[in-house]
Amino acid sequence: MKRALITGITGQDGSFLAELLLAKGYEVHGIVRRASTFNTERLDPIYADPHDRGARLFLHYGDVSNGAGILHILEKAQPEEIYNMAAQSQVRVSFDQAEYTADVVATGTLRVLEAVRDYVARGHEARVYQAGSSEMFGASPPPQSESTPFYPRSPYAASKVAAHWYAVNYREAYGLFIANGILFNHESPRRGETFVTRKITRALGRIKLGLQDKLYLGNLEARRDWGYAGDYVDAMWRILQQPEPEDFVIATGESHSVREFLDLAAERCSIDWEPHVERDPRYFRPTEVADLQGDASKAREKLGWHPRVSFKELVHMMMDHDLELARQEKMLAAHHAAGRPR
Repeated sequence: MKRALITGITGQDGSFLAELLLAKGYEVHGIVRRASTFNTERLDPIYADPHDRGARLFLHYGDVSNGAGILHILEKAQPEEIYNMAAQSQVRVSFDQAEYTADVVATGTLRVLEAVRDYVARGHEARVYQAGSSEMFGASPPPQSESTPFYPRSPYAASKVAAHWYAVNYREAYGLFIANGILFNHESPRRGETFVTRKITRALGRIKLGLQDKLYLGNLEARRDWGYAGDYVDAMWRILQQPEPEDFVIATGESHSVREFLDLAAERCSIDWEPHVERDPRYFRPTEVADLQGDASKAREKLGWHPRVSFKELVHMMMDHDLELARQEKMLAAHHAAGRPR
């Protein structure tokens, strides 16, 4: 049985990847940051008590801010594949928490790589997937491929660029199997509600059912290459199955604006978004990224990978999920109101 370790397992990508690996027969280990509240909600459908016979998902408390702790988890879990997806991944927030973002995204990756170097030096074999981001391309004109120069436009993007080059350096300096996946925007109903796509579908569902009236957004003309997260974790796995470590862009090849996303979502739930949406300067970035559109030709040719879910299907999937969530919220509110003493 193959064993894999996922940092950032509680995130959108981590949960999808854990599901994929379990379906492929892996034993999966994940690193979870200690918190006073449960932060493993996305793992609920696949979680089993580790005491149960046959359990193959195991969680370990740890953090990429602690290199010694990472090495300890590696020695305990004994993984052959390591997927580093831990990050402070909200781009706008990275301007407000630049130092923290750099410590987690850039230096955190360096700590993981140092731990892997020690782990391999002790006689273990391991392949590492490093999660890159299309934000690294920033102001470079589209379409962006593996040969496009990086031009980061945020502390998050600059930190991801540093992490990328740490990975390349450790691969070349120490002969480690480390591959970078440069993934363009990928979404799902599991996306955090502070990200613009989920913010839109969550708000429109609540507006449709009268639970809120306004949605505040920033730049509606920013264009992104949006795909489905469930498709993209398959690419991560394929990258680590290659005979040699290489770097790959993963993208749909299509570019759509925030306005287009908003139009499709509003059409799906049959509302006019114009009266409800207001622009708020706080959601504009100090340095904007106008257009990201990936060229995933290499991934198609070498990995045999291609996206299965279209942009329209993705928007509909997210809108349907959040409309149902709003219905449940409204029913719960009505139930509490009915049971409240008068």
